[in-house]
Amino acid sequence: MPVKSDTTLREVLEYDTIAVVGCSNSPGKAAHDIPKYLQSHGYRIVPVNPFADEILGEPTYDSLADVEAEIDVVDVFRPSEEVAGIVDEALARDDVKVIWTQLGIRDDDAAKKAEDAGIRVVQDKCMKVEHARLV
Repeated sequence: MPVKSDTTLREVLEYDTIAVVGCSNSPGKAAHDIPKYLQSHGYRIVPVNPFADEILGEPTYDSLADVEAEIDVVDVFRPSEEVAGIVDEALARDDVKVIWTQLGIRDDDAAKKAEDAGIRVVQDKCMKVEHARLV
């Protein structure tokens, strides 16, 4: 069952490194402004976007598999129909602790698959909103 309690959300928000799948280099888009907010609050942002070289001063990666750094949270800014593939990429790693899908993004089957593998899942919630509310 995806994370819903404030206590568990606070625990999730204690992690440091967030891979942002679908991170945008366009100010004004949620996929840019939310990671920028998180970065300004001390999180390490790892942008995953095959169409950019750098976002928010960080090098971008084509996929989760290409990220060499340890990832705590995978924050998803891609359509719901892409979540299953992103979860599969996360499961291929041994460091991901949380899959977080932003507002309007959910895939219950992929969430169950991640949870069955021991990964916490937060669906259909804005990480910026939850951070501002809870931290």
